[in-house]
Amino acid sequence: MKSILTHQLFRRFITAAAVLAVVAVMTGPAGSTEAPTAGFTGSFSERSSFFGFFETVRWVPFLFLALVFFGVWTLWLSRGAQIKSGVSQVMQVPRAATQRRPVRWGIGVVLLFVALILPHVINDPFWQAAMVEQIAVYVLLAIGLNVVVGFAGLLDLGFVAFYAIGAYVTAWVTGALPTPPLFGIHMDPFFAIPIAIVIVMVAGIVLGVPTLRLRGDYLAIVTLGFGEIITIFANNLYGITGGSQGTSLIPHFSLHIGPIKYVWGLAPVPYYYLTLVFVVIFLLAFSLLEHSRVGRAWTAIREDEVAAESVGINPLKYKVMAFAIGASTAGFAGVVTASQSNNIFPSSFSLAFSINILVLVIFGGMGSIFGVVLGALLIQTGSMYLLHSPPAGYQSSDLYIYLGALLVVMMIFRPAGLVPSRRRRREIVLSEAGEGHMNEVLTGDQP
Repeated sequence: MKSILTHQLFRRFITAAAVLAVVAVMTGPAGSTEAPTAGFTGSFSERSSFFGFFETVRWVPFLFLALVFFGVWTLWLSRGAQIKSGVSQVMQVPRAATQRRPVRWGIGVVLLFVALILPHVINDPFWQAAMVEQIAVYVLLAIGLNVVVGFAGLLDLGFVAFYAIGAYVTAWVTGALPTPPLFGIHMDPFFAIPIAIVIVMVAGIVLGVPTLRLRGDYLAIVTLGFGEIITIFANNLYGITGGSQGTSLIPHFSLHIGPIKYVWGLAPVPYYYLTLVFVVIFLLAFSLLEHSRVGRAWTAIREDEVAAESVGINPLKYKVMAFAIGASTAGFAGVVTASQSNNIFPSSFSLAFSINILVLVIFGGMGSIFGVVLGALLIQTGSMYLLHSPPAGYQSSDLYIYLGALLVVMMIFRPAGLVPSRRRRREIVLSEAGEGHMNEVLTGDQP
């Protein structure tokens, strides 16, 4: 009996069963003050569909999933090296093809064509709105945060502050705040785009100059505090921001050039195309920046700040540049959100928002432009699907639990993300070989 209890397979099965038991409780019915244990017992005894085939008590399908998890885990441990080798051989041809610039440009053109026709293929009003509010905007934010976290290796937990500043600048220049607008003129939101981008970049510089001498966890705490300060200011300064009651009506984008007059209005599709144009612009700009002298300086600082400084790179200068340039996308995203939604509230800019953007970057692949775009598309589309068509037992309040579990799995099996950058993949390989430090790979921190 003792040999069975201590056997590796038995302990592995118990672990798999415990993991699925936690999932069963997470997805089970809610408890109540009158019956505190009803949620726990109902998570196993409540009747549910077994993948649509037949109805049974909930512990049966979860036991089946535990057996599947146990089998996959055991197979991975015994044949993991062979599976990795096989996958690597299969992927050699597409990897070699994507190294060629014409192939990459061709793929980009195809993806752009798909993005252009997507609103005409998807006619559901929910999904058309989600493509702008929850997907395109998050793609912009992920691209910007990738400059800070992926390129420069700086852990920023307050990125939502720049998004909030961009939104409130839009409300300010359009006359939707108690504060008089710039020069007393109520401008079109189009004019807010350059103003918001400039102001959030200045905010990035103001935040970065005194704080970017810090590293690792200390920098993360400071940026987290900056995000909370901006939210509290927006919530409490009634005479400036409108406080918790939000702003007045913010006008929609409008275009008046000679005989051409067009107002964006409430329909989400025009905002989608406007955002898509800026997504392409930022992608091209940041891709060129990644391979420029500035991008190489960011890489050097991320991999070894002391060594970078020893060869003449000014770490503070390039860190501040990363903060300012990364913040520019958040400024534009704030303009789009403010103009489309007509009003903004401080409660929209919470810490969870920053964490969500960071999850997109880590999941897609820190330092990989294509990776963070793919990560934002997959996670935000999945989140919207769960909101629009929730499966049995799903509760919207549990979303971040699932995202956290997804990150844990990613860190175990693919720590560089779905589509890691070549530099990041090389860092992972060196770390696994005992060269360098794992914390440098994940956060850019130096010992």
